[in-house]
Amino acid sequence: MKDFKQPQSKEKAIALGFTLGVHVVAIVGLLFLGMSKPPEPPKRLKTVLIKPEDLPPPEPKPLEQTESTETTDTQIAPDIQQTAEPVVTAPKIPTEAQPQSPPKIDQRKAAEDAKAAAKEMAEATAALLAAQAVKDKAVEMAQAKAEANEKAKQAKEATESKRKLEAAEKARTEANEKARQAKTAAEKSKAEAEARAAATEKAKAEMAEKVRQAKADTKAKQLAAEKADAAAKAKQDAAEKAHQAKADAAAKAKQDAAEKARQAKADAAAKAKQDAAEKAHQAKADAAAKAKQDAAEKARQAKADTAAKAKQDAAEKARQAKADTAAKAKQDAAEKAHQAKADAAAKAKQEANEKAKADADAKAKAASDKRKADLARELEEEKASSAQKAKEGAATKKADAKKVASTAKRDFEGKIRGAWRMPLDSSGQKATARVTLTDSGGVASVIVTASDPDVKASVEQAVRSAAPYPMPSDPDARREAKSFTSTFIVK
Repeated sequence: MKDFKQPQSKEKAIALGFTLGVHVVAIVGLLFLGMSKPPEPPKRLKTVLIKPEDLPPPEPKPLEQTESTETTDTQIAPDIQQTAEPVVTAPKIPTEAQPQSPPKIDQRKAAEDAKAAAKEMAEATAALLAAQAVKDKAVEMAQAKAEANEKAKQAKEATESKRKLEAAEKARTEANEKARQAKTAAEKSKAEAEARAAATEKAKAEMAEKVRQAKADTKAKQLAAEKADAAAKAKQDAAEKAHQAKADAAAKAKQDAAEKARQAKADAAAKAKQDAAEKAHQAKADAAAKAKQDAAEKARQAKADTAAKAKQDAAEKARQAKADTAAKAKQDAAEKAHQAKADAAAKAKQEANEKAKADADAKAKAASDKRKADLARELEEEKASSAQKAKEGAATKKADAKKVASTAKRDFEGKIRGAWRMPLDSSGQKATARVTLTDSGGVASVIVTASDPDVKASVEQAVRSAAPYPMPSDPDARREAKSFTSTFIVK
């Protein structure tokens, strides 16, 4: 399960960042509200009530006076002749009734009435204009008052806007100061967190180094203990081998004594027969030796002649070589003198080129040497590490091989004991067998040491009957298991 609990420093940093973000959003909102243009106040609609009697009457149109007189009754339209044939199916067009002739008007009276009406109209118009002038003046005064009120209100709003802007500027300054302080605190917290992280990393590194050192010490102690165990085991094996050798020597001496007594009897019988055979053999050997000596003498003489001839040839070659050397030295001296003159001229030019090249080569060599030194150092470190690992691996492999060989030896002993047929009437007798095996598990040699010949023979027979032995597949373990010593006691 994952641990979602965050460190205290990280939680503080998150809380500080959230607070800082909220302040920034609030400051931006205040600045937008303080610096934006205030909305325009709605325009006032003015309503003016006018009485119907205050409206001016429409101006009367004067009558048009013409010189023409009514001639309808005297002038008659001429007859119209129809030239086209009438269409029977055509619809009838209604005709308007002719208007009746208007009554006769008195022009003079109409003119006087018109003049009187025009005079009354002029008087009414003058009165209306006077009333309109009074109303216009009242409207102008009301409009001036409204404009004064509007200007006062605008001045008040301007003062209020200025105060709001100053408050917003002050809030922005305070917010900037708070943001700067928050940023400083955040940087300080971050620096402290980084310092604590660095200290933690350092402590972890030191702890890892201590753990590694402790492991190395433990490994060194373990190796020392293994070496001490190996030394103790070697000492114990040496003591056992010395004891075994002493016991083997005593048993062998006893066995040799019995063998010598038996052999003396056999030798006495065989000596006479052997003497006769030896005399015949000696005569034959003398003849062969004489022939061999003559052949050796001839070979020595031929060798001496060859050596003398070789010595003479060498002397002749040395004299010729000496003469050739003298002639060659003289010729070389002449050629060197000639060549020295030619080389002297080319040497100056070559030296300049070589100097420039040497400088470049020196710089390149310095860089190359540095790279080589670095590579060599890394290679040495890698070799040392590989050697250490190989050494440790070899030690581990050797220990494993010894364990496998020890297990195999125990299996061999068990197999021998399974094949051993203990002789009767030999209870308590002891036998020690030193066995050497081949790579395939066969018996290369077996030496059994026992005071009872029957026990000795039975143990040797058991060792050979139990073959072949299952040898370990690892070469080192197989080499360790090829030779072992076991002790058998008749029960």
